[in-house]
Amino acid sequence: MGVFSGRYTGSVDGDFVVFLIGMRINRPLKVHRWLPVFVAMPRMIRELEADPGSGFLGATQGFMTTGPTLIQYWRSFEHLERYARDPDGRHFPAWKRFNQTVRASGDVGIWHETYRVAAGASESIYGNMPRIGLAKAGAHRALGSTSTAARRIGDREHDRAPVAGY
Repeated sequence: MGVFSGRYTGSVDGDFVVFLIGMRINRPLKVHRWLPVFVAMPRMIRELEADPGSGFLGATQGFMTTGPTLIQYWRSFEHLERYARDPDGRHFPAWKRFNQTVRASGDVGIWHETYRVAAGASESIYGNMPRIGLAKAGAHRALGSTSTAARRIGDREHDRAPVAGY
């Protein structure tokens, strides 16, 4: 993953969905409980990336203080839900298995948040970064040094940056 020197922005045309999902290992010594949850997500991402019609736009992974986290971008909530409930996809069996074997134990915690984003209601900036987030899921383009968050999101067309850019 190469670094793009300078300032860039990322965007997705039209409405889209941001889906955050993560897990927390509550009992680290119970590897047999949390490892299947941990390894399930990369398999799902590979499945989604192989299916352009799924509505999956891309993902960026990382760690929060609570554990592994994935930020996913989807064309619509309907696409996300269709995948989550598809009995022939990787997610549904993993979801069922989690509920049957782990959920009641408290050994592993899971969480997710879903946000519908209206067209033009997001902005992003990436300085000296590889393509991540919206820039990885959608369009990636260079910005001038005078671009501000307020201008990118359409709040103040003539806004000036309070700090000189690069």
